[in-house]
Amino acid sequence: MKYILILLAFISFSQGVLAQTEEQVIIGRDISEDSVAKGVASYYHDKFVGRPTSSGEVFSNDKFTAASNTLSLNTYVKVTNLANGKFLYVRINDRMAKSNKRLIDMASICAKKLDFHYKGLAKVKVEVVPEEEGRSGILAQRTELEAEKTSANKL
Repeated sequence: MKYILILLAFISFSQGVLAQTEEQVIIGRDISEDSVAKGVASYYHDKFVGRPTSSGEVFSNDKFTAASNTLSLNTYVKVTNLANGKFLYVRINDRMAKSNKRLIDMASICAKKLDFHYKGLAKVKVEVVPEEEGRSGILAQRTELEAEKTSANKL
């Protein structure tokens, strides 16, 4: 009887620990505000530059922004390229065509930074992050981009 109680206690404890460490991962194009999703990312064609986004902003391929059909506008996400581990932060400011089966569609600067610009598509992980983390991540990315441009101009 003593061994049965110990075994039951161990099973209960291990299930609780496993439940706490599991990450809700969704495969496909659906993602909610409290989940992580894996799917395919693409980037905007240049023909969209200058056009209004769903949020009313004018689209620019030089901003760290993206489109999603399931996340709320102004949601900040961390996008990781699963092939190389590179990641960046973007703000959702647009919607994709309803027929688009991809998880996220980003500005081309994002595809360049994640190193899939020439491939066109990449398998990615998208994680919703707090606004403060997203804002500071994008600011750091912009600062790094400006530094790269400055050093390229000196050459």
